[in-house]
Amino acid sequence: MSKGRDVPPPYGPPPAAPPSYAQAVGGVPPTAPYIPTYHLRKDPEILTTIVPVVGPNPTHMVCPHCSAEIDTSTKSKPGIKAYIASAVLCIIGCFCGCCLIPCCMEQCMDVTHNCPNCDTYLGTYKK
Repeated sequence: MSKGRDVPPPYGPPPAAPPSYAQAVGGVPPTAPYIPTYHLRKDPEILTTIVPVVGPNPTHMVCPHCSAEIDTSTKSKPGIKAYIASAVLCIIGCFCGCCLIPCCMEQCMDVTHNCPNCDTYLGTYKK
């Protein structure tokens, strides 16, 4: 050969193939492919409650809270219209209690509706 050096052949024997996964891990290969199972779930029910429009008088309806068929109980109290009218009367000079007249007028009252069974608030009619 040339000048005393031993040059290895350019290609040696091929390396051995790596072991398979089952051989490397030492496990047993699966006997059947994995088949996922799907559990069908029922979607939740959507309950829509239609509340009738409340007015100045008791309203016949089904309470959305206790599901009883009821006539609403009503309570009247002065609304924003009564307070504005009282303020205007006070500004123009009605000091001796006359400025409170709008707080007693039915046309200036807001009406609150509640269930007589469970006392749930059902709505307000504003004038």
